[in-house]
Amino acid sequence: MANKFHIALKYREHSNKKYSTVFFMSVPSLVLFSLFFSLPTVVSLFFIFTSRPAVAEHAMAYGYEPKYPAGFSHFEYVNADAPKGGHLDLNGSRTFDRLNPYLLKGVAADGIDGLIFETLMEQSLDEPYTFYGLLADDIKIADDGLSVTFHINPKARFSDGSAVTVDDVKFSFDTLMNNKHVHPAYKIVLADIEQAVIVDKYSIRFDFKEQNTKLPMLLSSYLSVFPKHWVGDLDFKDTAMLMPIGSGPYVLEKYDTGKQLTFKRDVDYWAKDLGVRKGMFNFDTIVYKYFRDSTIALEALKAEEYDFRHEYNSKMWARDYTGRVFNDQQIIKKNIPHKNSVGIQGFIFNTRKEIFSDKRVREALVLAYDFEWANRMLFYNQYQRNNSYFSNTELAAGGAISTAERELLQPFKTSLDPIVFADAWQPPTTNPPSSLRDNLRQAIKLLKSAGWEYKDGALRNQQGKVFKFDLILSQKAFERIAASYARNLQKLGITMDYRTVDYALYKSRVDTKDFDMIVSGFSQSQVPGNELESRWHSRTADVDGSANYPGIKNPELDHLLELLSQTTDREQIVAITRAMDRVLLSEFYLVPHWYIASHRIAYWDKFEYPQQLPVYFSAEGWMLSTWWFKPEYRQQ
Repeated sequence: MANKFHIALKYREHSNKKYSTVFFMSVPSLVLFSLFFSLPTVVSLFFIFTSRPAVAEHAMAYGYEPKYPAGFSHFEYVNADAPKGGHLDLNGSRTFDRLNPYLLKGVAADGIDGLIFETLMEQSLDEPYTFYGLLADDIKIADDGLSVTFHINPKARFSDGSAVTVDDVKFSFDTLMNNKHVHPAYKIVLADIEQAVIVDKYSIRFDFKEQNTKLPMLLSSYLSVFPKHWVGDLDFKDTAMLMPIGSGPYVLEKYDTGKQLTFKRDVDYWAKDLGVRKGMFNFDTIVYKYFRDSTIALEALKAEEYDFRHEYNSKMWARDYTGRVFNDQQIIKKNIPHKNSVGIQGFIFNTRKEIFSDKRVREALVLAYDFEWANRMLFYNQYQRNNSYFSNTELAAGGAISTAERELLQPFKTSLDPIVFADAWQPPTTNPPSSLRDNLRQAIKLLKSAGWEYKDGALRNQQGKVFKFDLILSQKAFERIAASYARNLQKLGITMDYRTVDYALYKSRVDTKDFDMIVSGFSQSQVPGNELESRWHSRTADVDGSANYPGIKNPELDHLLELLSQTTDREQIVAITRAMDRVLLSEFYLVPHWYIASHRIAYWDKFEYPQQLPVYFSAEGWMLSTWWFKPEYRQQ
């Protein structure tokens, strides 16, 4: 089978050797990117690799030639001549109590990781998974596949004028991997890297514990670089409120903890003429303002307290974006389509809790959710139902199980639920001829088989314990959604108490897994990779701060995740993710919610942006990096 993985650029000579490269890349959602390089593969239940020569290239892509050549002038979805200027106000996300975005404790301020701190490479938004050089301008993979060497751009500078050095890159890596106060996501995703070794003034090598084709790409996009002298002699935890120093297009000018942040464009930004930055980050000043809740924030938008909003609430979008400022087109309201992978969202069970340890109980609670009613009565028919952990992609399981999926799962046939090998599971529906009543009857049978029966006005187990649990929420808007679900559960004799808590408390409880149920989800990329281990692998189930919210400890999933980390062949990746999807769905770790394949945005009519839109993008990130003000708004 011919692999389609490709990396294009010039060949370069090193010690009389010519290097070529082939790469595969993956992006998680919230901002993890995994890239892989393609190798000949022999497949049974394991994958055996033959290493390729080391490489030196400007771009990494999977399944196609990179769109942009070496030395390209700018991305096509950017106006290279976009004018600079103006004061942009944005809505911050609830609150913040730290400026260092890499610590586990507390809530990080918006914008710092991206506007101030940068990574080794930058992703193109009009290709599924291609990265181009930013802090690093050259990359080489060792012949044996056990290390990668990055060459740091000699022009790279921090905002204080000091050069970005290999010492800074090594210090950043060592800190993120070894400091106990750092968020564990870094250690999980980059766990197979043995060490960082300085080779020369501009080159740094990362040695792998074993051959792992994804690590060069994870490092490219996931390793943010900060100056060693920024931390100095401080313990890293003591940098929580230290003014950050980075290499990015902005500097933090001032802040008011939990209330406001002001960023100022760095007119001496070192990368402003690079192809990955030309025409981007055009606002002179960016201010994040924090409001107590989304209702107050929307009213602040109408009052022109800030300029741009990405709306996540369907009710607010349908009912509250009204009034003179909308009628007169002072505020523009748009749905912008995208092709992003949407993953899955839902009411997530904490299976560490005894009440949710039985799969039959979890399935019963899935049956009690009436999506069709909610979509019609609460969401104004704006959504589609999540039916996969990889919704809206070819990675999702669907229909009859394929031969490749069956072969992957066959060794575990005796331990897996038979539904894994049947047609792909679909969420229960209340569309005729189905009904909520029928679904609740099925739920009662499942609960009874798990030892729960209705008695003395409530559902009780054999010890007489009442079936009661808590749902904690971070947004008040979810209370109306929880209310309808709670009513359905009450018909089964189950009490679900729900309440919105302070975000800092919410985050702390989620990080420490101190909850019964939460509303959350798992974002996905077009090409998932190592990042999935932090969500679904057994070794992350009891790690504070991990994204393994349900507490998944499933040997079949562990096996599939490990296979995924070893292959770069697209057909194998699709087969593995579909097999994983079948297993995940069969275990009922969450009550599936919904998704939308567009960005709902509203903004004051002050802006212009390129006619050509990116394909894979976040709404605010696209606006922040590519828009500019109309002439009358460019003055401070």
